[in-house]
Amino acid sequence: MRRIFTKIVIALSLLLSFSLVAEAEPQTYTLDPGHTYVLWHINHFGFSNPSGKWMADGTLILDEAKPQDSKLNVNIHLAGLTTGIPKLDEHLNSPDFFDATKFPVATYVSDKVVLTGKDTAKVYGNLNVHGISKPVILDVKLNKIGVSPITQKKTAGFTATAELNRSDFGISKYLPGLGDAVKINIEAEADLETPKAG
Repeated sequence: MRRIFTKIVIALSLLLSFSLVAEAEPQTYTLDPGHTYVLWHINHFGFSNPSGKWMADGTLILDEAKPQDSKLNVNIHLAGLTTGIPKLDEHLNSPDFFDATKFPVATYVSDKVVLTGKDTAKVYGNLNVHGISKPVILDVKLNKIGVSPITQKKTAGFTATAELNRSDFGISKYLPGLGDAVKINIEAEADLETPKAG
């Protein structure tokens, strides 16, 4: 009886160990295209700071044990730009600005993550817009990791900010009156991918 009990304890210990190792491994999340967007703001000849919005999707490889090893790959749907003003959307999507027919999607791919606090980090990566790739740093805050009450999936939520110059990407119409500096705000939710039954 004692031997059987010992074997059960060993088996349970091994199972727990394997579970902890599996949990510590990097996990792949899918950015929720309904809750992930890029909001931009630009100075309009000193009069105001209008904004526009793009939806985004992509993948996040999240390593909770070593967050600095996490990786991000995002698609930003430029052709889906919305400012709330249809004629302005049309102009911004024209060759004067984003030329969205030719370049409908921008991409951001991370290459380094530097932790700056318990739930904050600087994410270094390359942004490709308008056919031009430039390094852009995101200041990222982890809002929450937990099970979403809506999807019942493990979800990670983030807020991020960045600033860039549009002229670096060959978008220079109406400079310097229309500002060069563009402020970026990002909200993102990513759901843990579940293995497909097979």
